[in-house]
Amino acid sequence: MTPWTSGRATRSPFVIPSGPRGWLAGRLMLWMNKQDEVVDLLDVQAGEHILEVGYGPGGLIRCLARSPAGRICGVDPSPAMRALALKQGTDADLRLGTAEATGFGDAEFDCVVTVNTVGLWPSLERGLDELHRVTCPGGRVVIAWHGGRRPSKFTRHLMLPDDRLECIEHAMCGRFADVTRRELSELTVFVARRR
Repeated sequence: MTPWTSGRATRSPFVIPSGPRGWLAGRLMLWMNKQDEVVDLLDVQAGEHILEVGYGPGGLIRCLARSPAGRICGVDPSPAMRALALKQGTDADLRLGTAEATGFGDAEFDCVVTVNTVGLWPSLERGLDELHRVTCPGGRVVIAWHGGRRPSKFTRHLMLPDDRLECIEHAMCGRFADVTRRELSELTVFVARRR
């Protein structure tokens, strides 16, 4: 896998977790990724259809299950993460897939969210095209990556440089309306609406 952010192949167990290293990566994700601020930012309304791209071990999926969403779905490229996420005890529709190929239909979701995956996508452009396709008109897209006002020591080295964050913002502005950048405690977040 070669992320668009570096142009160099990576063997990180966080990209497509598998085996013992992948299991450990999944456990670390559950422990380290605080999802409360993301859930508050999503402001899920009753009956909304939500898609998480890159659900990993299912931490955000578990939080969304307590929201008034009408339907919760997710895609992740890792069978190991799907197995962990299914243990979260929700009735979410969790599938194998990627940001570039979710497998869902056009304009199917009121909200699409992805946390700590955008920097690992092979193509920012193709990933955003797919998120645009599956989001309904007026729906929102939330893309978060390591950073924020107080990044942890563990994730500080994962923060993207300003030029890469500007690439994300610029690419989103070409596809979505009302693109804003926010700094949460440990995440830099882009929020937008589909025209």
